[in-house]
Parts: sequence; C-alpha cells; structure tokens
Amino acid sequence: MAQSLELLLIQFLMPDNDARRQAEEQIKRLAKDPQVVPALVQHLRTAKTPNVRQLAAVLLRKKITGHWSKLSPQLKHLVKQSLVESITMEHSPPVRRASANVVSVVAKYAVPAGEWPDLLPFLFQCSQSTQEEHREVALILFSSLTETIGSTFQPHFTDLQTLLLKCLQDETSNRVRVAALKAVGSFLECIGDGEEVVKFREFIPSILNVSRQCLAAGEEDVAVIAFEIFDELIESPAPLLGDSVKSIVQFSLEVCSNQNLEPSTRHQAIQIISWLAKYKPNSLKKHKLVNPILQVMCSLLAQSTSGDEDDDLAPDRAAAEVIDTIAVNLPKHVLPPVLEFASISSQNSNPKYREASVTALGVISEGCTHLMKDKLEPVLHIVLVALRDQEQMVRGAASFALGQFAEHLQPEITSHYGSVLPCILNALEDASDEVKEKSYYALAAFCENMGEEILPFLDPLMNKLLASLQSSSRNLQETCMSAIGSVAAAAEQAFMPYAERVLELMKTFMVLTSDEDLRSRARATELVGIVAMSVGRTRMEPILSPYIEAAISGFGLEFSELREYTHGFFSNVAEILDDSFIKYLPHVVPLAFASCNLDDGSAVDIEDSDDDNMGGIGEVSSDDEAHDEPRVRNISIRTGVLDEKAAATQALGLFALHTKGSYSPYLEESLRIMVKHSGYFHEDVRLQAVIALKHILTAAQAIFQSHNDGSNKIREILDTVMDIYIKTMTGDEDKEVVANVCTSTADIIKECGYVAVEKYVPQIVDATLVLLRKEAPCQQIESDSEIDDDEAEHDEVLMDAVSDLLPAFAKAMGLHYAPIFAKLFEPLMKFAKASHPPQDRTMVVACLAEVAQNMGAPIASYVDRIMPLVLKELISSEATNRRNAAFCVGELCKNGGEPTLKYYGDILRTIYPLFGESEPDDAVRDNAAGAIARMIMVHPESIPLNQVLPVFLKVLPLKEDHEESVAVYGCVCTLVLSSNPQVLALVPDLVRLFAEVAVSPNETAEVKAHIGRAFSHLITLYGQQIQPILSNLSPQYANALAALSTAS
Repeated sequence: MAQSLELLLIQFLMPDNDARRQAEEQIKRLAKDPQVVPALVQHLRTAKTPNVRQLAAVLLRKKITGHWSKLSPQLKHLVKQSLVESITMEHSPPVRRASANVVSVVAKYAVPAGEWPDLLPFLFQCSQSTQEEHREVALILFSSLTETIGSTFQPHFTDLQTLLLKCLQDETSNRVRVAALKAVGSFLECIGDGEEVVKFREFIPSILNVSRQCLAAGEEDVAVIAFEIFDELIESPAPLLGDSVKSIVQFSLEVCSNQNLEPSTRHQAIQIISWLAKYKPNSLKKHKLVNPILQVMCSLLAQSTSGDEDDDLAPDRAAAEVIDTIAVNLPKHVLPPVLEFASISSQNSNPKYREASVTALGVISEGCTHLMKDKLEPVLHIVLVALRDQEQMVRGAASFALGQFAEHLQPEITSHYGSVLPCILNALEDASDEVKEKSYYALAAFCENMGEEILPFLDPLMNKLLASLQSSSRNLQETCMSAIGSVAAAAEQAFMPYAERVLELMKTFMVLTSDEDLRSRARATELVGIVAMSVGRTRMEPILSPYIEAAISGFGLEFSELREYTHGFFSNVAEILDDSFIKYLPHVVPLAFASCNLDDGSAVDIEDSDDDNMGGIGEVSSDDEAHDEPRVRNISIRTGVLDEKAAATQALGLFALHTKGSYSPYLEESLRIMVKHSGYFHEDVRLQAVIALKHILTAAQAIFQSHNDGSNKIREILDTVMDIYIKTMTGDEDKEVVANVCTSTADIIKECGYVAVEKYVPQIVDATLVLLRKEAPCQQIESDSEIDDDEAEHDEVLMDAVSDLLPAFAKAMGLHYAPIFAKLFEPLMKFAKASHPPQDRTMVVACLAEVAQNMGAPIASYVDRIMPLVLKELISSEATNRRNAAFCVGELCKNGGEPTLKYYGDILRTIYPLFGESEPDDAVRDNAAGAIARMIMVHPESIPLNQVLPVFLKVLPLKEDHEESVAVYGCVCTLVLSSNPQVLALVPDLVRLFAEVAVSPNETAEVKAHIGRAFSHLITLYGQQIQPILSNLSPQYANALAALSTAS
C-alpha cells in the first residue's frame, strides 16, 4: 500500500483537476483499511517534499480516530515514536504543526488509557529546549491538547502556568511568545472558573506586551487572541483583573482608535470595553476609567465608516452600544461628559459630529433616565435643533434620539409636547424616507404616554398619517401603523372619528399573503387590536368578526412575527369583550398552545476544522469519520420564536383572566405550560409565564368555587403558583421577572388573605429579606472591586416591587404583622440613608406609610426612628418625596399614639410651606391636607386650630389625590357636627367648600352624604344667617348643595 499511496498523494497535489479527483477516489478507498495508518506514518517521515509530508499528516489526523483501536501495540508505538520524531526533527513548520495536530487526536485515546505516559514529560522537555522550533511546537501541542485531554493537565497546572508565563516573556523568539499567547487562551477555555484561573491575573502585562508586538508586526489575527483571553477573564465571576483593568482599557482604547487596523480587530477591542462596562462597572469607576472611555467612544461615534464596511463591525455603532451599557450601569458618571460632548459637537461644522451629539444623548437616555429628566430643557434643545439640520444623517439621528427620550424620559418628556409634536409633524414631511421612518418611531413612542394633550394635534396628525399610509413604501407603512396605534391609544374615545377609516384600510393589509407583505399584515393586525381598545366594546363588538377570521387565517402562513402580533390582537380583544370572548376560546386557545409548544429553534453551526491550504482534503472521508467530534462554533436562537412564545404565553393568561369560569377546558394545559415556561431559558418568556400564573389562579378560583372539592383544587394550584414564585424571588437572574413575582405575590396576599397564604409566609419573608439585603441572584454585581453601597442607583423596577410586599403583609395580618415587620425594618431602612438616591428614600417612606396604615398601633415603637427621616423628606426638592412624606406623617400620627405628640410642633412648622404658593404640586398639597386632617382627628387638643384651620380650608377642595377625601372631608364634617367653635368661625369658607364638593364628579356618594349632613347641621345652627352666603354661590353650586342637604 505504501508505494501506491505515495503516488496518490503526489497526484492529489497536482493542479490537474481530473487527476486530483481520481486520486481522491483512490485515497478514499484505501483509507478504509487500518493499514493506511502505518503507510501514512511512513510518508510523514520519509516523503521527499514537505507538501506530501503535510498531506500525509492531515490524512493521518482524519483517519486515525477510526482505526486506533484496531492497531497492534507495536503499530501504536510506531505511530507515537514517528510523531515525536516529526515534531523534533522536521524542518518544515507546516509539517510540524500538522504532526502536532495528529498528536492531539492520538492523545485523546492513548493518554486516558495509560498508553502514552511519556507524552507530558516529553512536552515539558521540548518547551525548555534551546531550539526555538521545539519550544514553539510544544506550546502548540499544549494548546491543542487542552481540547482533548485538558483534565489530565490538572496535577501539573502550577508547572504549566510557570512555563507559559516564562514563554510569554521569551526574549529571543517572537514565535514562542505568540505560541504561548495562544496556549494561554486555550488553557483559560479549558479550566473554567476554578481557583487556578485567578493566577492568570499576573499574565496580563505579558499578554499586552505580546499583543502590542504582534500589532506592530502586522499580525492582527494573533494580537486579537489577547482580547479573547480578556473576554474569558472578564466573564469569570472570580476577581481576575485587579489593577490590570487599567492596562486592558488603555490597550483596548489604543486599538479601537487606530483607523489603520482591520474593522474586526477594532471591534473586538470595543467589545472588551463593552464587557467591562457590563460585568465590571465598579472596576471602571474605581480606576477612574469612565471619562477616558467616553471620550474615545464619543469620538468614534463621529467617525465615518467606509461604504463596504460590515454594519455590525462599524466603530460608531459599536461605540454607541458601549456608551449605552456604561449609562445603564454607571449613570451618574456618564451624563456630564456626554452632555458636554453633545453641546460642543452640536455646533461643529462636520455633520458627523452633529449626528454624534444627538446619537450620544439618545443612547444614554435609558440608563440616565432620572438625571436626564432634570436636564431636559438643554438636552431637548440640542435634539430639536438637530431635527431641522440641513443634513439628512443629523435629522435621522435626532428623530432616533427623540424616540428614545419618548420611551425612557416619561412622564416629564410628555409635558414638552407643545414644542416636540410640531417638530415631529414637520419631520414627517422630510424628503428622506429614513428620516420619515425614524420620525414615525419618535411619534409612536411620544404619543404612547400622552392623554388628552394629544387632542389639539389629533386632526393634523391623522391627516398626515392616513395620507402616508396610502402612498408610502411598505417599510414606511409599517412604522406609520405603529404611530397610528400610539395616537389611538393616547386619544382613546376621541379617536372614534378616525377609527372607521383606519379599520377599513387595515382590511386590505390583513389579507396579504406574499412573504414580503407579511410584516405589514402583522402590524395591521396589531393596529386593529389597539384601535379596538381605544374605541371600546360597544363600537367594536358588532364589526369584529371579519378581523378575527383574518387573524386566525394568518396562522397558516408560517410567519412567526405575524403569529406573535396575532396573539397580541387576541389579548386586546379578550380585554375589551371580557366574558363575550368565551365564544372565540375554541378557535384561539389551540393557536396559543401551538405557539407555546413550538420547538425553540436553536440553530447550531458545526465547524469541521479542515486544515488550511489543503484544498478539498475535507472530502477525503470514510464511515469511520463519525468517530470525530465536531466543534460547536456558534449557537444562535431564532428570536422570532421567542417573541411568539412570549406573546402566546401572555395571551393564555389574559384569556383566563377575562373568561374566568368559562376557561375550565383549557386550565390544566395552560397551567402545565406556565409551569414549564416559568423555568424557560429566556427571561421574556419567563416574565409572561409568571404574570399569567396569577391570572390562571384567578380563573381557577372562579371555576372551582362552587365544586364540592373546589377548595382543594384551588389549594393545589395556589401551591404550584407560590412554589414557583418563592423559587423565582431567590433564584431568577432577571430583575423584571423577580419584580413581577413580588407584585403578584403582594396581590395574592391582599386578595386571598392571611389564612390562605399562612404556610408560605416564612418563605416569603425570607425571600423578602434576601432581596432587601441585595443578596438575590438578580442583584449580583461583579466581585472584582469594592462595592460602594452608598453610591447605589435606585433599582426602580425591582425594589419598588419588593417594598410592596411589606404593606401587603400588613394589610393581611394587621396587628399580628408586628414580629415579621421587626425582621424587615432594619434592612428596609438601609435604603433611607442620606447617601442613597431620593427615589430610594421615598420608596421607604411610602412603604412605611402603608405599613402604619394597615398594621396600626405597633408602628408606635418605630416612630422615633421614622419621624426624623419623614420630616427631612417633607422639604425634599422632589415632589414625589414630599407627597409620600406628607402621607406618612398623617398615618404615623393617626396610628403611632403618644410617641408622635412630641413631633407635632416640628411637623406643623415643616408642613406649613406645602400649603403656600411656593408648593407647585397639587398632589403634595392634597396629601399635606390629609396629614393635618389625621392629626386633628386623633389629637385635636394638640393642634392650634385657630391658626391651622384657615390655612387648611384655603387649599380645599382636593385637586388631584381624591384618596385623601375620606380623611380630609371626614375631619371637616366631624368638627362641624361637633360644633367646634374654631371651625364655626369659618362658615363662609365651609359653605364654599361644601358646594365645590357637591358638584365635583371626582367625589364618592359617601363623601357627599357626609358633607350633606354637615351642611344640614350648619343650617340647624345658623338658619337664615346662611342665606346671604348661599346667594353668593352660582345656581349650579347652590342647587347641588341644597340637594345634598335634603338627601341627608
């Protein structure tokens, strides 16, 4: 065989395609015989040309896996000896490397079986050889062996690390340093997160040196190995970077700023900065690296990209992602430098800088939400000026930024509708389709949170949108439909005049079947659901049928996005029809089940590592090739399927909620799906599952309440739901999922009562403690630096939901909550430190107010700890803080007993300004009135009524917070009915107030009845003396008051 094989190897390397094909066929036939192994070994050692020797090694690597077990011990020894000789004596580097690859494959089987005990000693010996080639090939082998026998290196790990560090610092050979760099990368992948990995911290300076040398020599493909190593180190939970983070950032910034390097190299450098911002933000803060990073990233935003550059690798796009990530993790450190950059760059004559100025502001708006709201005027000015820029790229970026503001800077941004909406209306007429499309996005995001403020703009907006809908490209039509949906949601019933025309137009979109039109059909389906929600059941129910039929028929078109939006449409229809949706359940529930049970659609690419420069040698194969283990190169998930699953999961929950008792046939399967999806790998699906579980519990209570064994069935489902919720609170890594579980748990406690949830209380309390202490998986941050708790940002999504649990317990347990509250009080109060953001402090105050309201008297023992905090919050610069503090003062005084009396003087002095002209917020004033009312009701003797009542009555009636009505008007009526002399001195003010309450559409019948009794008492006391006061009232007010008096 040896002679014929040599000829075939030579023939295979010929340029003649026919000769090559014939050789390939013959080699395939011979390769099935185990004797091909010694023949290939012979040619590897003795063939005259390096190409033939290399080809023999490549074929040997591919064939030896299938034949190794069939070889005799003598042949196995021959193979190992020949490979060692090839590595040490071969002059051609490609042949040496190809032989090293064969060693790696043979070692996979020989080393674990104890058939090659000399291999590791041989490699250590080679790595210390005086010959550069030996040191290099030993390192190459160490690299490749980590993939096959990595675990056998464990006992030698310390020696290997010493060796690798020494080779990284090899002063005589660049090739050895490069091979050592590659070996370090391979070892890090192999060892995972063990203690050994921490020792790689000391390698970082040497890694940076080698990488810099490679860049200087033009070897970018090798230099980027450093970034792959840093990637491994950053993602590890172990504290691996230490002070080296500064050097890594400096190097990465050098690389990404160098326009002479390949886009992919620069992109990897930017990616390292992005990972650091995501996983190690406190390290960046500690080493004062945020500013230098932002300076470089902002300048990259303004960098022009060549037309042929891959969009995903464009430095401006990657830089925007980094700025976004830092803003999310370190907002305080981001806004000042970015705002400075934007202010200066917005005046630059280069349009790329003007574009960069508004792009930067747009991308930080999610992370810097609270800080940007305080700087909205200057920020908005920059963006609105850019929206009128002569350059299309600048106007497009401004539209994008405006959409981001509308999404993230609510509700403050909406108050600027007077200046923003006319600019957007103008941009909808832009000559550029790209600017138009981004303007529709901005309009959709902006209108989504508007209410009646949209009404003056409704007609011009809808005229433009409807005209565009009928004359634009498909792309623009889709964004236009999103904008119409937001306008409809904001306008509600006022959208009625436009609804018919919009719905009629949607019919044409909802029957499209061409692949390129299905996205438009999806948007149209979504829009019909939104319009239905706006105009309501009475208008929609008679005309819904054809739209539902069209939506159902769309499921047969095999387009995931259309199915996703269709589930959303059915969810909206269920919400407006409520129990009238029951007739559609048999048609729509199976569709939601089908989407929920879809295959996840993980797409796995397999990399068959064919050898370089060997042409089509990968085709030379045999059945034995099945023994080779392919390497997974990339795992990607079809996100369309995820979105569809999330929408279907949400739909099932809403179907259950709105059809309740009639959902019985689908309850069991829906519960099974929710249990499964609550542990799903993607948080979007988990989120919808945990929300839907609460709705399914609601439906189960309706279904089983009249059954003989109903209470047991409900208990079983409650057990399932609570088990999942408790595990999620302390086990899930996503904050939004945990937050929703906390909210749902609080709702269940309040709705079902203490007896129903008693057995879960200890676990819920423990989970609440874990979250208050920030010890849950979803709250974990990097271990690489000291965490400065005092600089923590307010975690609005999560902590507000966690703090809802405390008053929920209080409401369910009343006085009996005291021992549990004692455990939770101190962890809660940590959020009230002066160093914490104002949102943390007001969260604590609001929580304590509700606990005091519901727990009652036991709050007295906490008054001295709480009152100083609340008094400070009464003078906060934030309206929400003042409002919650005023509410809390009232509840503390109402329920806190004697310990509150000593604070009455301080409270009255501090709360007084909230009644004056300097207080801009009506809700704050209403809550201040509520506090005074509660104080008067419990200790009228401690209040100087002659001074307080005139100020108190002057701010009434309540303007915004009508939840204070019972306390406020109850107090006034009680004083009147008890003929309190101080209040009777203010009869004209009382009559005016009673008349305003009598005509108010916001007050309940109970409140008005109480007012009527008090007014009747005044008539009894003063008779005709009141007549002049009544005659000063308008007829409407006088009549309403008279009617109340008669009714009482």
